[in-house]
Amino acid sequence: MPTIDAFETWLRPDAAGLCCIPGGFHVDPARAVERAIITHGHSDHARSGHGAVLATPETIAIMQARLGETCAGSFQALRYGETLDIGDVALRLVPAGHILGSAQVVIEHKGRRAVVSGDYKRAPDPTAAPFELVRCDLLVTEATFGLPVFRHEPDAREIGRLLASLKAFPERTHVIGAYSLGKAQRLIALLRAAGYDRPVWLHGALKPMCDLYVRLGIDLGQIALVSDAPDKLPGEIVLCPPSALKDRWSRRLTDPVTAYASGWMRVRARARQVGAELPLVISDHSDWPELIQTIAETGAEEVWVTHGREDALVHQIGLMGKRGRALALLGYEDEDGE
Repeated sequence: MPTIDAFETWLRPDAAGLCCIPGGFHVDPARAVERAIITHGHSDHARSGHGAVLATPETIAIMQARLGETCAGSFQALRYGETLDIGDVALRLVPAGHILGSAQVVIEHKGRRAVVSGDYKRAPDPTAAPFELVRCDLLVTEATFGLPVFRHEPDAREIGRLLASLKAFPERTHVIGAYSLGKAQRLIALLRAAGYDRPVWLHGALKPMCDLYVRLGIDLGQIALVSDAPDKLPGEIVLCPPSALKDRWSRRLTDPVTAYASGWMRVRARARQVGAELPLVISDHSDWPELIQTIAETGAEEVWVTHGREDALVHQIGLMGKRGRALALLGYEDEDGE
């Protein structure tokens, strides 16, 4: 059975993040490096200044849209399931289910397999390829919601609550705080899946990423800017950045019902803090049962926890008869809104 020291001969944390030594690359480094593998496009994982970036085609498109065409010295696209040999390291990307283009990094070296999961969720998402379980010797997992209290509701239930509120208050605008990359597009797609066919109105900050999703093949139906609306949008659904929920921008809307879509809405104090009249427990991360399920099903004997509620999950890993370790990597701030 491999030990932590055995794994650290070829995969270890350093000042930039998690480094694959024989492959000469970092995964989601927190500072500029020569060669980076990027799991997805959120800014706490995808940064500018790297010499070379390898990622899925969708993640590269997102990085270039957000950070600029020249945010890295060069880009190499690797599609899900394709294998790239780098010396005696075999590398492939498999879906993480987090957002469009998100990937887990599967690294094989001298008969051992490590999976660096990035951010992931196992719940179905019409805007992202579904999570793919990969059996491995070492799993590197996030722990954003790594406490037993976090159990996300089914998406359909939360969208049903939103539509029920819209029916109960047809004279009011329903304005939902949602992050611009991943969450906003998922909410729109979930509304479409529930049969909502009216326009979804957007704060201007959300439009560029929605347009990019459409260009990348994700059908969002009719979307429009609030600034182009002929009235104060009574009875309509509006999406905006969470920061806009309390600013003057929202005053143009009709007696708004303020909602917020996040896994943190499981915590009532968080819902009160953001002023959410309608908290929607919709997360782009795995909840506690999904984290435990994934750790068990991978068969990994070694599990490293990169960021989030590390202590509780490491304790649980020990109870499962596995070796756990908190890496305490810096620079992951959950920009994606959970």
